[in-house]
Amino acid sequence: MSTKDRPVLVVGGGIGGFAAALALARKNIPVHLLEQSSELKEIGAGIQLGPNVFRMFDVLGVRDAMSHWAVFPDNLVMRDALTGDEVTRLPAGEPLTNRFGFPYAVIHRADLHQVLVDAVKQLPIVKISTGVKVTGYEDQADRVIVASEGGQQFEGSALIGADGLWSVVRSQLRGDGPPRVSGHIAYRGVIPTPKVPAHLQENNVVLWAGPKTHLVHYPLHRGDVYNLVVVFHSDRYEEGWDTYGDPEELHLKFRDHHPKVREYLSMVNEWKMWVLCDREPVRVWTRGRVTLLGDAAHPMLQYLAQGACMAVEDACVLAKHFAESPADPHAAFLRYQQARYLRTTRVQITARLYGELYHAADATADFRRQMLHGRSPEQAYNGMAWLYDGVTV
Repeated sequence: MSTKDRPVLVVGGGIGGFAAALALARKNIPVHLLEQSSELKEIGAGIQLGPNVFRMFDVLGVRDAMSHWAVFPDNLVMRDALTGDEVTRLPAGEPLTNRFGFPYAVIHRADLHQVLVDAVKQLPIVKISTGVKVTGYEDQADRVIVASEGGQQFEGSALIGADGLWSVVRSQLRGDGPPRVSGHIAYRGVIPTPKVPAHLQENNVVLWAGPKTHLVHYPLHRGDVYNLVVVFHSDRYEEGWDTYGDPEELHLKFRDHHPKVREYLSMVNEWKMWVLCDREPVRVWTRGRVTLLGDAAHPMLQYLAQGACMAVEDACVLAKHFAESPADPHAAFLRYQQARYLRTTRVQITARLYGELYHAADATADFRRQMLHGRSPEQAYNGMAWLYDGVTV
């Protein structure tokens, strides 16, 4: 088997991993995707999709399928979680689409993931192996060999670590320890829309910003369900995305908030929680025939709603550069890294700043209102152009 005939190994069957597999396969590059779970599925709830990722959906050939499952909100709204006053409102429909050339939408994480999985399964050039828990890799002169529990080995021309925040591939490549715990915790709940009182339903993405707290809600899954995400400061730490939350802790944190906020929270009987983590931005996430993608490379807090979007951008940019020199993965990965690291660094840092803005109290909350309340839509769009104009591949 020659180098060019060996597949690219992708570790991780989440959104980033399947986006990478799809992007490479569209360039006629064989891929072998390794996923540790026994079945292909995503947990979690809503994802916000900026115009920049819709540009990439066009590249991947999945824009129509994504649009089928997405909800397109009328507005992006921020309200004060204590007083209920509206801080700012940004049209998210036709005016935003006209400005950036692509829409803004929200989608259930599982729906987005399934669209990518379905697209990949249509391509025989991609092999998918589930139940493979990767333990490490060996970068040889002309190939990469990946080892897994049970003694299995997988050989490829290159390796992409798309295995998330607790990446095994990153641990070997960089050896920089665990992610940074932010001190913020998130609870999520999904409610069938018919169970949501009519006065609480709206086709907007709404953020209620409070002191060290916030609530976000919007419809999902073609409007069939309502998504709630609650964030507050906490010292609690548990790995993973599927731990049950403590309603008592939640209601204690929000006891002084606006009655409407507390009404939203009272609708959910069972919360799932996760601890928000990121890492310090780095210039280097490539070594030899191995590189990282998405949260494995640049995990970010969710305040800019760009984690999944950045992973999909990564995938398309990586595939472009790999297709230019498939016989030299190291050179391709270096070009990909150079093209991505400053943009993803800006998103990582900006997400932290947005977290401070969302969770402001006292004079800082007054400043937030002064800064945001008087903006025109055009000013707001211009402020986000660096992100939403996206990248060209």
